[in-house]
Amino acid sequence: MTFSLIARDPETGMLGAITATAGPAVGALVIHGHSQIGAIATQAMTNPLYGIKGLALLKRGYSAQKTLDLLLTDDPERQRRQLIIVDKSGSTAHASGSECHEWVGSRVVDHAAAAGNFLGGPETLDSLISSYIKNKTLAFPQRLLAAMQAAAEQGGDRRGLKSAALKVWHDRDYANIDVRIDWADRPLEAMQEVLNEVQGANYAQFFEQLPKGRGLID
Repeated sequence: MTFSLIARDPETGMLGAITATAGPAVGALVIHGHSQIGAIATQAMTNPLYGIKGLALLKRGYSAQKTLDLLLTDDPERQRRQLIIVDKSGSTAHASGSECHEWVGSRVVDHAAAAGNFLGGPETLDSLISSYIKNKTLAFPQRLLAAMQAAAEQGGDRRGLKSAALKVWHDRDYANIDVRIDWADRPLEAMQEVLNEVQGANYAQFFEQLPKGRGLID
């Protein structure tokens, strides 16, 4: 009951994921990632272990497709899952189980994948991908959010939206950007406001002083 976009920016190597749903706190379980490793969105009947196990497999050098195959093979409830993965090279993989609620589907382009379930129709994902492709001049986080806003304007989750989350990983052992709107009438508008603050000069200066760490993920 969610729609998501994951992507790798080939210019910078940034990895990102953005998601929205009618339920609360979507950012707590759906999107996962790590710099120089990959990004994952697990939805429909969400399996958060896909994020943990999937990142471990990607770090071992498995491709997005091989990682997806291994995760699904090991899950007896796989027909209830929807999963998208992008690896550090920009290769993608996607799957939607036969028991996910209509409308359900996915879209892939170079270095990006989108998926949704319980949507009003395919135009939601079509608009999401179209916006992502055409907004190449935007900063990567803003490009992800613009795509999500375009998708919401074309139906989004047919029950409405109440939570959203955006994460970007680049050069740290934690997300460079981690914005979550856990419960709001207009979560994407609230996310834009928070993102503007996060990318503002004051916070950016503070963030640059924090330790980065590297290679801490097992």
